[in-house]
Amino acid sequence: MQGKIIKGIAGFYYVHTGEEGTFECKAKGIFRKEKQKPLVGDTVVMDIINPEEKTGTIVKILPRKNQLIRPAVANIDQALVIFAAASPAPNFHLLDTFLVAMEYQNVDTVICFNKQDLIEQEQTAQLKRRYEKCGRRVIFTSALVSKGMEELQELLAHKTTAVAGPSGVGKSSLVNLIQSDVQMETGEISEKLERGKHTTRHSQLICINQDTYIMDTPGFSSLYVDGIPLEELKEYFPEFSQYESQCRFLGCSHIHEPDCGVKEALKQGAIHEERYETYVSIYNEIKEKKRY
Repeated sequence: MQGKIIKGIAGFYYVHTGEEGTFECKAKGIFRKEKQKPLVGDTVVMDIINPEEKTGTIVKILPRKNQLIRPAVANIDQALVIFAAASPAPNFHLLDTFLVAMEYQNVDTVICFNKQDLIEQEQTAQLKRRYEKCGRRVIFTSALVSKGMEELQELLAHKTTAVAGPSGVGKSSLVNLIQSDVQMETGEISEKLERGKHTTRHSQLICINQDTYIMDTPGFSSLYVDGIPLEELKEYFPEFSQYESQCRFLGCSHIHEPDCGVKEALKQGAIHEERYETYVSIYNEIKEKKRY
């Protein structure tokens, strides 16, 4: 029987088959030998052990459309990264790092700022300008007053979307509003730290309707960009490209070289200062890893 892995916990995989329901499966030992691990989102073939108890063994993983390293999921169409517009204030370095990680893995990313009810109109406009300048779609929601839900649902329709974001931003509340089958546990916010408890402990695929899935992934507080060649990093900051022709040196890193078009654009305010700082920070991190 064929199905889709919707959850994986402690070596058990839960495979959704549609009409036949969900089966609890272990993976065949051959996967371990071949160093291949089933992922949430995989379409798999399983042998049924007990149809009444709905147990089986995964015997084959069908070819993947794509595979993300962080979060470790497969076959997604887009990522939706959720941050709070306020309380807690957005960690822009973390958001920009996430965008680079998704860009490197060739995944379209939409940015959602939740808790829009807590900020003024001008702050909304600033956030929108900041990320639309680098070619990102930005939406605003408020789980508290159910604002922006229609736009969010349109965005998710007919796609498999990986939903990610740090704890305390209202991610689980939004997931609960757009579907009713799986109610995510929402954590209380610590007033002292303005952070939520990590409430999602594993990735899981939630079916909204026949061809629309959301993949809820564990909250993250740190993210590292692995595997990106140093000279490629600038490609994942799309706003740099229009100024590169003004650089004196071919292959300019936009850090140490004189007569750099990107640094000039930064000086003129055409490139956001914090976005550039994230670029330099990731560049130095990759360079340091390369040394060792």
